[in-house]
Amino acid sequence: MAGLETKYKKDMDVLCPHSYHPRPSFRRDKYLSLGGEWDFCVGKDGESPIYNEKITVPFPPESPLSGIFRQIARDETMYYKRSVTLPPEMRKDRIILHLGAVDETCEIRISGKPVGAHCGGYLPFSFDITPYLAGEGFTVEVIAKDTLGRKYPYGKQTDKRGGMWYTPVSGIWQSVWLEARPVENAVESLKITPISDGVIIEIEGGAPKKRIILEDSGQSVDFTGAECVIRPENLVKWSPECPKLYYFTLESGEDVIHSYFAVREIGIAEIDGYPRLTLNGEPYVFNGLLDQGYYPDGLFLPPTADCYLDDIRLAKALGFNMLRKHIKIEPDIFYYLCDREGIAVFQDMVNNGVYSFIRDTALPTLGLQKRKDKRLHRDKETRRIFEETMLGTADLLYNHPSVVYYTIFNEGWGQFSSDKMYKKLREKDGTRIIDSTSGWFRGHESDVDSRHVYFKRLKAGKRESKPLVISEFGGYSYRVEGHLFSEKNYGYRLFSEREKFEEAFFDLYRNEVAPLVKEGASAFVYTQLSDVEDETNGLVSYDREIVKVDKEKCKLIMKEIFSNK
Repeated sequence: MAGLETKYKKDMDVLCPHSYHPRPSFRRDKYLSLGGEWDFCVGKDGESPIYNEKITVPFPPESPLSGIFRQIARDETMYYKRSVTLPPEMRKDRIILHLGAVDETCEIRISGKPVGAHCGGYLPFSFDITPYLAGEGFTVEVIAKDTLGRKYPYGKQTDKRGGMWYTPVSGIWQSVWLEARPVENAVESLKITPISDGVIIEIEGGAPKKRIILEDSGQSVDFTGAECVIRPENLVKWSPECPKLYYFTLESGEDVIHSYFAVREIGIAEIDGYPRLTLNGEPYVFNGLLDQGYYPDGLFLPPTADCYLDDIRLAKALGFNMLRKHIKIEPDIFYYLCDREGIAVFQDMVNNGVYSFIRDTALPTLGLQKRKDKRLHRDKETRRIFEETMLGTADLLYNHPSVVYYTIFNEGWGQFSSDKMYKKLREKDGTRIIDSTSGWFRGHESDVDSRHVYFKRLKAGKRESKPLVISEFGGYSYRVEGHLFSEKNYGYRLFSEREKFEEAFFDLYRNEVAPLVKEGASAFVYTQLSDVEDETNGLVSYDREIVKVDKEKCKLIMKEIFSNK
């Protein structure tokens, strides 16, 4: 890595990194971050750990910021331990232990007693640890293992990184934190569904009588039961150009929840002879960047959330209105910032299953993309895990208005029974666009005609009766000396001079993207936002220091091409 790091490292709270509330979309006032130094060691299954190292949580051990900075062998077990003293204000409540993500499987112990286990490295989970507490002091142990097998979702992680495959992460890589809840009648969850003039809020748990108060206007609604409808006065709908959020407080007996919602409608309509994506009833062109979510110093997690914020603001400053979160699920704070700042998110599901370069990349790139997928990846357990993770992702992100689009399978990676998976996801979430097969191996059930175009000119060609989405294109590479991860280079067109790179990038939009916009295409995803390890095809360097194109010129060109108001 040659010491490559982001500027955000100097602002990181070393004693307790990422100490903000990890769940801004469902926030109670009493919580305790467990970020910072933990005892750590690596050993074998079942043996007694000898804690001889220190790790900075929540960074994965493969990252420099963790303090470990080495790859964990696939037959090794990671042991984490942390002593905790509960603050006085939390000692009369129920205590919930939350873990944002642990890759790949783990067991949790409180003061030596087994509490529970979890499988899968991308979704959050929690345990009520109140029965295991004998006083205000206790220990938390996390015993994790990552085989980097193909049963569980793994995204772009590989033991032998290179090209479009990246350094793997293991163990804890998102926030670990404690939350205090009332002993009785705690609210378990909120489900917020936008309608034309407001939202429906469904509440699991809580006291019989409830009140919701909008913070801006003071408008309030008293209700009983598990559901209410909120229709804001002087309604303003959410869009990237006007990201209006309605912050509210839910009072339910002793429980108080802080959250927010937005009102927006994403749909499909035929307009001027073309099927198009719509936002709030109007045709809308999503102009986006592929966003892998990797950082040289923290890998899956940046040093601070300001890095998320600056990535989002950079994309907007360049004239983009969307990020395609590529084969990775981020912490809740990322999606909150997208909600607040106003950038749409096209969210990928995280692939599992075996990848084949010939089947999944080489032959489809040559045009062999018509293949039935019912008999691909037939292992029942692998299929079950993918489906559970897909539906869990939809549950996790349901309340985020910025998330407008889901991709189930990308370029055939782990793809199986895409029509069936579409129907499953549509049953779970009827409010978003679903791209079943981004790139190729198309099934019948998908909301869009989704194409990847890297090695030929962008053209509409033969159209389906669905909105046209160019879900990947570009990938132009320009290496910025002094800001490189390695001497290797990966991209789809290579440039040695910034001026020629910039000229080719702008020509691509003027000469190929612009005509497709006029022909009714609904979305474009350029590869990509930032360099990632050996890939140097980002618009900003991997350390986020150098923007490779002129910001003002880029924004002006995007404004000329895309007519969203």
